[in-house]
Amino acid sequence: MPAASPWVNHRLLEWALVTAVLVTLIWAFERQVAVVQGQAERLTVQLTLKALRDTLTLEHLLRTTRPPRASTEPTTLNPFALLEGTPNFAGNVTVANVGTVSPGTWVFDPECGCIGYRLRYPQGLEPAQEADAIWFRVEAVNGVFRLFPRANYRWFEQVLR
Repeated sequence: MPAASPWVNHRLLEWALVTAVLVTLIWAFERQVAVVQGQAERLTVQLTLKALRDTLTLEHLLRTTRPPRASTEPTTLNPFALLEGTPNFAGNVTVANVGTVSPGTWVFDPECGCIGYRLRYPQGLEPAQEADAIWFRVEAVNGVFRLFPRANYRWFEQVLR
């Protein structure tokens, strides 16, 4: 039986090393993609919250220019009801049932007067939340509806307000 060539052992070692480097690079790339996806979602949530706050402010301004009504002012308001189109709004869902909606969806809980968002990429959110959802109370302050976070959310080291 002929002796094994010393080159065969070196080739196997080279291929194993190349495979290990490729696996490490793919793993690092996937981690970075997940971070970028989470940061993009955080930005989208912040922009949506800003749009909802602007909507509530405009509603207040419109209410002040309309003739007064005999009815009392509502204590809470669904800001999504003021918008014409909300493709990722699932409607009225309670805090306890938010796990039933798909990730990336906004909801309104009429029981607590809160809007919620079920996260697609919850990594980086502190404190960790049940059902990976964040909640904001809709409260009237001096007749103006405002959004207040129900917890001190930090997402990728930035405060979410």
